[in-house]
Amino acid sequence: MNNTLQEINIRVEDGKFVPDDIDLDSQINIPTTGPHFHSVLNQHALGLTHERPQELQINLGKLCNLACHHCHVDAGPKRTEIMTWEVMQKILVWAAEANISKVDLTGGAPELNPHFRQFCTELLSMGIQITSRCNITVLFEPGQEDLAQWYADNRVRLVCSLPCYTEDNVDAQRGKGVFDKSIAGLQLLNRMGYGHDQDLSLDLVYNPGGAFLPPPQASLEQDYRQMLWDNFEITFSKLLAITNIPINRFAHALKRDGELEDYQHLLVSNFNAATVDQLMCRYLINLDWEGRVYDCDFNQMLEIPMNGGANRHLWELDVNDVPGSPIATNRHCFGCTAGAGSSCGGVLAD
Repeated sequence: MNNTLQEINIRVEDGKFVPDDIDLDSQINIPTTGPHFHSVLNQHALGLTHERPQELQINLGKLCNLACHHCHVDAGPKRTEIMTWEVMQKILVWAAEANISKVDLTGGAPELNPHFRQFCTELLSMGIQITSRCNITVLFEPGQEDLAQWYADNRVRLVCSLPCYTEDNVDAQRGKGVFDKSIAGLQLLNRMGYGHDQDLSLDLVYNPGGAFLPPPQASLEQDYRQMLWDNFEITFSKLLAITNIPINRFAHALKRDGELEDYQHLLVSNFNAATVDQLMCRYLINLDWEGRVYDCDFNQMLEIPMNGGANRHLWELDVNDVPGSPIATNRHCFGCTAGAGSSCGGVLAD
């Protein structure tokens, strides 16, 4: 089967329309062999539907000062997709009416959106807890010299990407010189109180540098703590180990190296049913830079709309219709259920 997104096959299951797994067109490489995700869920008598959302995960745009080879967003310095203030205002209204308590801001580099700080200020005034996914090096971009202090003043939770604690591995993934900037940025955040004060949370994100699963998160965190403290006197709150999902830029690299299908087999063979109840797609709504809704950030990048249906904006969605609604899946979903599981908050099961 070689369908485009306009030719998604829909099947009926238990009276509900559920998007079947599809093979996307050649412009977006994902694995095309192996079992469908929904069929494995069925084998384990597991369902996958939304709970009432408490959190919005919002992509503020694809502009980034880096172009990491594992990036599922395909973000970079030349991307022009940026969320407008008009869209942000509509999100604020909906979030207030839906009693949203948490917002996860991502990109690209979310800080490079010109309305980033104003948007955060409005969210904070509503009592909404903010997580910002920061690549650390953005702290040294022109115009961002006061960003670390601004983050600390506003008590924004930071989740910062540091795929390894060695220079060679980080620079191989993210570009030459990124490791040194990342270390300098973490030291700056530590001086602001991040990683020390309980209300200044600084979480680091590890992702593998190749076609393998992350090691156990707890033991990896111990290694990070020892290496970063011994070598740079850096401290942090906790480590989040995240599996690389085989889509877009990472999938292209795997396919180039002849590893795409082997990696998919690794994910499928390590399926862990205990992770399904905790999958992040159950508990949040994901938004793109235009305010359209998706089941997760990976589906957004594959342009698979929320529930596998028609494109909708957040303000066209009734929050009361979300609980119990189906979640669109494809073969890339095995990345979140392999081993200890994976989410934007780290592992899902022991």
